[in-house]
Amino acid sequence: MIGQIIEKEHILDYKIIPAAEDKTYLLKDKLMAAQRLGNEFKSKTTIVFQTEDGPKRIETTVWSLTEHYIQIKSGVLIPLKSIIEVDF
Repeated sequence: MIGQIIEKEHILDYKIIPAAEDKTYLLKDKLMAAQRLGNEFKSKTTIVFQTEDGPKRIETTVWSLTEHYIQIKSGVLIPLKSIIEVDF
């Protein structure tokens, strides 16, 4: 899995930018499953997203999913078009 591991509390220290390839459509089912895992089982998901400083990786609970964003702890939003990889 690619991406430098960072603590989810430090996401806002980075400028999130769109990934080279928008994988929103391809990852939608995985993200819906990640939201269900987070809400029903409190399970964490590994998410790799693009920043100006390169790909970053976090392990977190996905609280909600909208058409354009995932929401994680403390109301932090990550744009779907910035997500490179999702794994449980």
